[in-house]
Amino acid sequence: MTTKKKLNIGVVGCGYWGPNLIRNFNNLQGCRLKTVCDISESRLRHMKELYPATEGTHRFEDMLEDPELDAIVVATSVRFHYPMARQVLSAGKHCFIEKPMAASAAQCEELNEIANAKGLVIMIGHTFLYSSPVRKIKEIVDSGELGDLCYISSRRLNLGLFQKDINVMWDLAPHDLSIILYVMDEHPLSVNCQGNANITVGIEDIINLSLSFRNGRFATIQNSWLDPRKVREMTIVGTKRMIVYDDLQPLEKIKIYDARVDRPPHYDTFAEFQYSYHYGDLHVPYIKQEEPLKVECQHFLDCINEQRKPISGGIEGLQLVRILEAASHSLRQNGTAIPFFSPEAAASAPQRLDPRSTKKSADRSSAPAGSPRSEASADPAHAKVDPGAFTGS
Repeated sequence: MTTKKKLNIGVVGCGYWGPNLIRNFNNLQGCRLKTVCDISESRLRHMKELYPATEGTHRFEDMLEDPELDAIVVATSVRFHYPMARQVLSAGKHCFIEKPMAASAAQCEELNEIANAKGLVIMIGHTFLYSSPVRKIKEIVDSGELGDLCYISSRRLNLGLFQKDINVMWDLAPHDLSIILYVMDEHPLSVNCQGNANITVGIEDIINLSLSFRNGRFATIQNSWLDPRKVREMTIVGTKRMIVYDDLQPLEKIKIYDARVDRPPHYDTFAEFQYSYHYGDLHVPYIKQEEPLKVECQHFLDCINEQRKPISGGIEGLQLVRILEAASHSLRQNGTAIPFFSPEAAASAPQRLDPRSTKKSADRSSAPAGSPRSEASADPAHAKVDPGAFTGS
């Protein structure tokens, strides 16, 4: 029996989400939380008070140059994901990047190329893929219990938290998109998006995003920073049954409705045509209560030790950013549908999630309007991150 190596982990970014990652890696038996990094003296001091055995530094370079660190977690603002992750991978260390993976698909492609060339694990923080409710939904859909999938509708609303460098879609939609892509298990054929900036000029705080899939299936996403209620709800509708997933429910997060509408098999006159509405039982399946982030962090360690590809690896991160880019283009064109594949290609062969299906972009720094702006010099591929510039996300 092979003994797993106890990995040394560093986390850069101790702001909004970083402390949750720090807590989970510190509690896992398979690793040692060796170093945390942030420019804020108060944040760093607070982390040191909570985890006195962990080193703290203001200099990102200290982590890159530490030969004992096996992996670095990048939990900073989105615009720093690419330059920091590139330096982590170039230093020969495994890398965990918070969502979204980077500010453009071109940047994601380069990070994947470096990781593949060096044999390193790159993993993206699509946390909901590690949640028991979402895994259960995937199991139910794959079993055929819902019948043929018709559509998915998702709402992620709240009052805030307003961001200064990304709009609400780049902030919230990655959660919904990761779940939808996981359940659908295929590319969308087209994307269209509309939104409005009500508070900050140029930064949309409300968006409606639609994804079209094969066989007439589609998904809709509504994201808002300007809603009086916190809503985290997704409806999955099939021809036989329907699921309502409410992530804010403490226990009964998934409800399966035995409800459907049947068309009459045949009829001779319009008077004979009547829809049949079926209302059956409501079923609440048992869901094991486990923190998704803990499962996600453990999965990262397992992938490093076992040399496996993560469930939310660089491929999945790239596909999600491609959709965000297309939606950003649609947003700037007043909701025009942006195609992913031609109808002929989609009809002849199902488009599964594979990064080899699209061409590489030449400009690594390119990002569409509405997306986060990366911190890059004239040559972004070799840009250095100023350790005094980033803030934890």
